[in-house]
Amino acid sequence: MCKLFRFIALVLSVSLALTAFSGCGRKKIQLQNFPIENYTPPEQGDEIIVMDIEDYGEVRIRLFPELLPEACENFITLAEQGYYDELIFHRVIENFMIQGGDPKGDGTGGESCWGGFFDGGVSRNLIHVPGALAYANGGSTSTDGSQFYIVTGEPVTQAMLDGFTENEQMYFPPDAEELYLQYGGAPFLDGKYTVFGQVIDGLDIIFEISKTETDENDKPKNAVHIKSVRTEAYNNSEIRWYLSDYDSVS
Repeated sequence: MCKLFRFIALVLSVSLALTAFSGCGRKKIQLQNFPIENYTPPEQGDEIIVMDIEDYGEVRIRLFPELLPEACENFITLAEQGYYDELIFHRVIENFMIQGGDPKGDGTGGESCWGGFFDGGVSRNLIHVPGALAYANGGSTSTDGSQFYIVTGEPVTQAMLDGFTENEQMYFPPDAEELYLQYGGAPFLDGKYTVFGQVIDGLDIIFEISKTETDENDKPKNAVHIKSVRTEAYNNSEIRWYLSDYDSVS
């Protein structure tokens, strides 16, 4: 059954048609304007993730089970079990990402809902733009567990993109380069880590956390706790498009 799911996800990844980038300015941006799957809004009533972060507020995240079913199943199951409740963001690097999901709180622990590791896979249609949710791993997607990170990043240079190897370039869907140049992210992680979700509300919170003071190990000096992670039905009327005022959080 797992092999069947992976095959279906691969077929969907290859067959999804991508439209041209619309080239909007930094200030007034909505998710629907982008061809990348990260920015495709969920349908009314779809299951989304709500992460309540102590002293910061709630962050809402859209998952992509149609592309990476096992990756999403793992996160949802762990959330429903209360696995992430009261854990901390143990690694925070400004202009890069914030990382959590480790019950040990030091980056050495955690496991999937099935026990041990699993392979969450990679979809070419999901990339490391600001707000992307992905699994941290030990060097390959076959070591995905419970640890995750959310991308902040900053605009990258053309020289950085030009310096990528042919293998790295193959993971870029059409127009991803332009998106990275304008809005930033972590394109050097594409193809190496499982991106399976996207912040659709509360990206300002993620950027605020990314600026917290850390020690020599990138651990916040004042702990940032995840109060709870739960699922809820998507309600468009309650969501504020997170890139509509991008400059205020970058």
